Amino acid sequence: MRHISRPTTLVGTCAVLALVAATTAACGGGSSGSGSKSLEMITGVKSDPFYITMACAAQQEAKKRGVKLTVNGSAQWDVAVQRPIIDSVAAKHPSGLLISPVDTAALTPSLNQMQNAGTKIVLVDTTVSDASIGVSRISSDNVAGGRAAAKALAKLMGDKGSAIVISVKPGVSTTDERTKGFDEEMKANHPNITLLPVLYDNDLPATAASQIQSTLAAHPDLGGVFAGNTNTAQGISTGLQAAGKQGKVKVAAFDAEPDEVTSLKTGTLDVLVAQDPARIGTEGVDQALAAIDKKKVTASIGTDMVAITKANLDSASVGKYLYKDAC
Repeated sequence: MRHISRPTTLVGTCAVLALVAATTAACGGGSSGSGSKSLEMITGVKSDPFYITMACAAQQEAKKRGVKLTVNGSAQWDVAVQRPIIDSVAAKHPSGLLISPVDTAALTPSLNQMQNAGTKIVLVDTTVSDASIGVSRISSDNVAGGRAAAKALAKLMGDKGSAIVISVKPGVSTTDERTKGFDEEMKANHPNITLLPVLYDNDLPATAASQIQSTLAAHPDLGGVFAGNTNTAQGISTGLQAAGKQGKVKVAAFDAEPDEVTSLKTGTLDVLVAQDPARIGTEGVDQALAAIDKKKVTASIGTDMVAITKANLDSASVGKYLYKDAC
């Protein structure tokens, strides 16, 4: 019996050790190191300097934290374009996902499925209506940004004339909130400014250029326009130049990408409400890793904004808010 019992005990011990080793390997995302953690990022539009700036900061933070971050992005602001990217990323079963959803509802089923499979989702910049999606939501206070744009534009217009908002499309959380804030401020505090119906350009600069020219033809008293995002501002600048109204129609625009800053310098744009995409990206990585490591996660983080004009463009305090088109 001795000759039988000894090998049996040895085999049992080895089995236990093997089980412990396997369990340890399976739990490799713990404090022993971050090599087994994987982060993915899906931005709204990959060529947009706002998202480039956000992605660059996220990659820098991930590298600092010893984690690999893979960045993807939509070629255009379209559910049909972003959904296949989400499905492709879901097949990898990443530990965490940072995503800027291009619609508040249409992508929820795909995100819910990924979240149920164990991926920690952080919503960066844009959000979805379903509050159960995402361990953290990180964004600018876009309603406040819209109000700031309205105040600045009303002052430039001398508190009179017609004004219009040109935005991306309905159902985008950030731009919807900007329009809401803009409308609230104008209606509450600037009664002598007539608000025209909102126009949507589907994030296409050429459409925005055509829309501003048509609006000018129909409303000769147009004194101001609020551009909901970068591409819209680019189109409005082009349209105003073509119509010979550069500098005559005042423009407040969201974001501070290189072309917008150039337009600010030349006088085509008058004020930029700049966000802090770099901080959004950095916080996104930190919150995703906190969730993966079962540490405290901040459910909602609001980032700062600043109004940029020619007068303060070169000041050190606004430099960090200027976007870049490459890392």
